[in-house]
Amino acid sequence: MLQSPTLYDNATWGVAMNTTLVVNAKGGVGKTTIATNLASYFASQGVPTTIADYDPQGSSLNWIRLRPAHAGRVAGADLAQRHGMPQAAGRRQIPLDTQQLIIDAPAGPSRLMLQDLLARAPQAILIPVAPSAIDVHATANFIRELLLIGHVRLRTTRVAVVANRISSQRPVYEPLERFAACLKITFAARLSDDAAFVDAAEAGLGVYDLPAARGADAQREFLPIALWAQGTAPIAAAAGNVVPLRLAHGAGAAIVAH
Repeated sequence: MLQSPTLYDNATWGVAMNTTLVVNAKGGVGKTTIATNLASYFASQGVPTTIADYDPQGSSLNWIRLRPAHAGRVAGADLAQRHGMPQAAGRRQIPLDTQQLIIDAPAGPSRLMLQDLLARAPQAILIPVAPSAIDVHATANFIRELLLIGHVRLRTTRVAVVANRISSQRPVYEPLERFAACLKITFAARLSDDAAFVDAAEAGLGVYDLPAARGADAQREFLPIALWAQGTAPIAAAAGNVVPLRLAHGAGAAIVAH
């Protein structure tokens, strides 16, 4: 029987697979929220989707275990490094039919781990950041490391920043937005602290699994991120959440409107 390839078996990956890496050096910035809602969006569109969870906490895999049968299927692969705890091969496999692979990275990956993640050749890198001066500063440094040490090439890898858990209009993101703009990195969207994100996660759902009456606002906020990740035009679909800034390497870069 033909075995499904693991994340480490690049030669057997399907050419149609799109890979999105969700990563930041800081913990508690909402990486799993971004990863699971991205998976929810693709699954709601009937796209075969897998989350590869590198985080030893396994939050994305736990979300998948909670996922009800009526929701769109999301596969999971446990790729976390746990000392003294060998994993069964079946838990590490990426299904052959996967078209959207989302990598949920651990908080504060080492340089070696970061290089390993980038070696998986993701087409897109999403960097969530929380609304604090400390997080903004740490994220700016992480982006520098990504570009300099990770050797990310913006012409071949799309990079975007997501402002997460916004409780009010605050200028704390302005330095990061300017920094991203100088590097021609997309500032994709601001996500509010809408309770729909939390309520959905607790049930193994994403906001795209919720009825419109409950999840419409959160779905509208998240849509530019989902469209950007799949490579379609985010600016036209942003519905006022983002506005054009400039063209970067032939693709639309954007910055969030205040």
